[in-house]
Amino acid sequence: MPENLAVLPANEDQEIVEYTQNSAPQNDETKDVGGVAGQRLKSFIERVERLESEKAALMEDIKEVYAEAKGVGFDVKTMRKLIGLRKMETEKRREAEDLLDLYKSAIGMN
Repeated sequence: MPENLAVLPANEDQEIVEYTQNSAPQNDETKDVGGVAGQRLKSFIERVERLESEKAALMEDIKEVYAEAKGVGFDVKTMRKLIGLRKMETEKRREAEDLLDLYKSAIGMN
């Protein structure tokens, strides 16, 4: 292997890409420009695009679950609040609930 040859994995799931300094990677149209490794950048972009696609599919699945729950009589807005509360740490949740109770009392809601 020549001493100016770099070998970088494009990502965990892709084959190793080899390129020499100031040359384009083999079998690809990307190139290094202004100190930016084109293939490495493209790899990151493609990974984010795949994750965004997966995220969109998951969001659609979540939407379907909420629709199903609504169809059997559950209030989706309340479910979303419960999910948000469950994500919170216990102490933070208690603080938020106490503050809400305080504010409700201050405006005469209790």
